[in-house]
Amino acid sequence: MATPVLSADLPNGCEGDGADLADEDGLRYGLPSTSWTSDTTQQFLGVDSSSPSTIWRLDHFVQDPGYLAYQEELRCLIFNTAQTTASTREGTPAAVAEAETVAGNNTSSHTATILLQGRRVEYLKNYVAQIAPWLDMFDSSRAFGIQVPVLAQTSPALLYAILALSARQIERKEGKTDSFDSLELYQEAIRLLTPLLQARDAKVIPICTILCVMEMMSASAQDWRKHLEGCAALFDAFGIHGFCGGLSQAVFWCYARMDLCGALISDGTQSTLVPLTKWLAPGADASEARALFRATDSTDMYANYAVYLCSRACDLIAARTRFLELGEANGCNSAVFTEQWLRIWDDLQAWVEGRPANMLPAQTTDAVPFPHMLFVHWAAISSNQLYHTACILLLGMMPRPLSSELRPTGSVGSSTWHAKRVCGISLTNPHQGCLNNAIQPLWVAGRLLSHKSEHDLVVKLIRGIEATTGWGASWRIADLETAWGYKIRKSG
Repeated sequence: MATPVLSADLPNGCEGDGADLADEDGLRYGLPSTSWTSDTTQQFLGVDSSSPSTIWRLDHFVQDPGYLAYQEELRCLIFNTAQTTASTREGTPAAVAEAETVAGNNTSSHTATILLQGRRVEYLKNYVAQIAPWLDMFDSSRAFGIQVPVLAQTSPALLYAILALSARQIERKEGKTDSFDSLELYQEAIRLLTPLLQARDAKVIPICTILCVMEMMSASAQDWRKHLEGCAALFDAFGIHGFCGGLSQAVFWCYARMDLCGALISDGTQSTLVPLTKWLAPGADASEARALFRATDSTDMYANYAVYLCSRACDLIAARTRFLELGEANGCNSAVFTEQWLRIWDDLQAWVEGRPANMLPAQTTDAVPFPHMLFVHWAAISSNQLYHTACILLLGMMPRPLSSELRPTGSVGSSTWHAKRVCGISLTNPHQGCLNNAIQPLWVAGRLLSHKSEHDLVVKLIRGIEATTGWGASWRIADLETAWGYKIRKSG
């Protein structure tokens, strides 16, 4: 299985005490220092390549040296904080207040100009209306949409993280190449975050998670895990897990969905960064997971259970792949693999059979090429999609041989049946809060489809997600075209 980077393991270049983010070149406050022309960008992208690392639609922001410098500084600060937090879980209220006051009094002149020009309200409105629904997808109490903005009123670092993410989403969605508000706000958020990390303030958890979301909005596929590693280390150091309650629990499950997407991107070679044992309450193991999730009597947690089960499928497949192809001594021999496979499959079928009423489709209609499955609850949309995704993954690596009485039969035993439902759910439920999480399931499902009409519709769905949300998704189209053996012509 993949080895997570925990608090004791510092990445290269991050050894020693947390570095001061101030520098003599003015990166903290200055505008981007590199001018990129369209020719330069086209040369960098390599438009004829189908590799995710080269066809990703990189923009000015991703390559700006100021952004890259601050991104690395943030990464090092987080790991240094995680390494030392175990003995001092939280700073004293006085220390935290003093740190925020000192940092808040030194806002850069350009960042202040951004806020004075009325964009603060614009970015806050966009965050609440367009971004918070992504983050609160499995949280009916809307921690990111309500609790986080309220907390941001007294936490400048959190406020600037929110503004930076919102500005970045607008820039990507509207294709702005001459706006660097998000870069300025990102730098300011990190400057304000630094003393909170040093004071071991628990508010660093939502702040770092929001900044992680912002980074990954433009990140290349191979960089996903790098962006996720810092939060994983903080969760471990602060004891954050899926049952810890309150805002921390909501933040964990928001992160967990991204962690799962990273595992799906690896295509069976890596598990989640946060070990699945640390998703559960301390002392609990996988055999208790079903009872733990059901005992909460919460639709939100039932949806999170689907995230957990899909992650278990990824974890098992990664362990088996590494055992077979790399000779890794992880114990995932044929007997262990078969036992675990059957257990996860049984848990998945128990999940779908035990769904509460508001997790069931309000209406299902057979249609061509994909069935229409309408859900009225936000959490039901993506969780049902993840159920089908997990089934596809397991059916694609079913133990051989498997006795007839244990082998899945009928529709539920058909990968194509599940694939069409993944696509049908996205087609029927265009709720913006569920679009981003559909990108990887659509890729997993799309590879199994054979008809051109199906291919055209999947590509249209993925392009629509990127256009609607600003989240980079089109690189998955190139991967699907490779699987299908031909390129889809872009309409319009």
